[in-house]
Amino acid sequence: MTGAGTNTYLLGDDQVAVLDPGPAIPSHIDAILAAGAGRIKWIVCTHTHPDHSPAWQAVHEATGAEVIGALPADDMFQDDTFSPSWQLSHDDVLTTDEFTLRAVHTPGHVSNHFCFLLEEERMLFAGDHIMNGSTVVIVPPSGDMKAYIESLQLLLRYDLHLIAPGHGEVMEDSRSVVQWLVNHRLQREAKVIRGLRHTGRANLDQLVEVVYDDVDPGLHTMAKLSMSAHLIKLQQENRALQHSEDGTWELIEI
Repeated sequence: MTGAGTNTYLLGDDQVAVLDPGPAIPSHIDAILAAGAGRIKWIVCTHTHPDHSPAWQAVHEATGAEVIGALPADDMFQDDTFSPSWQLSHDDVLTTDEFTLRAVHTPGHVSNHFCFLLEEERMLFAGDHIMNGSTVVIVPPSGDMKAYIESLQLLLRYDLHLIAPGHGEVMEDSRSVVQWLVNHRLQREAKVIRGLRHTGRANLDQLVEVVYDDVDPGLHTMAKLSMSAHLIKLQQENRALQHSEDGTWELIEI
């Protein structure tokens, strides 16, 4: 699920911020400390999934660096050890003599997710909000498709040039990347609506065959997770209804 692994970024020269220290793998922690070479002053985490934050503790113990991020979200796949000294709010700013790093609250992948804008470079550190090479899986209940799309739209208000994802290579033409993701999600949502209209009241197994007919059936188990997130969004907007007695879904036509 992490592709080639989780990207850890070091920002600054004289004083260094480690962004997304990653999993608590000893060789990885040693590499961070060697690269920081006694200059690490901050540890910044986009969110607390176990591939992004757990190395914070060893780096903090070795350096005394200030820990910045949001407390773990309330779901089963979290780094519950994470204990920030600076609990982030939207638009908080870390200002140093070398750079300005602005926190942008971007729930959707998980509720405690933040992206960070390096203002001097117009570079967005996107964590798991945006990936290079794949779209983000939104898994309810911690994942929220409505919040995810709204968070993507929020990013279009910022002056972005580059996106540095948590997984994959840095992406240019950031606005086009974000707009493509918004359009992609809304197009899939439209296909969910068309699928429900075609099937009538249906369960997830029936619906996924129609909505994800362009995806290898071997991936339908994962596809049902994202489709559920779309359906929950439609229910939040009073455009779909789930029947509690059997879990089937039905479109609400206005």
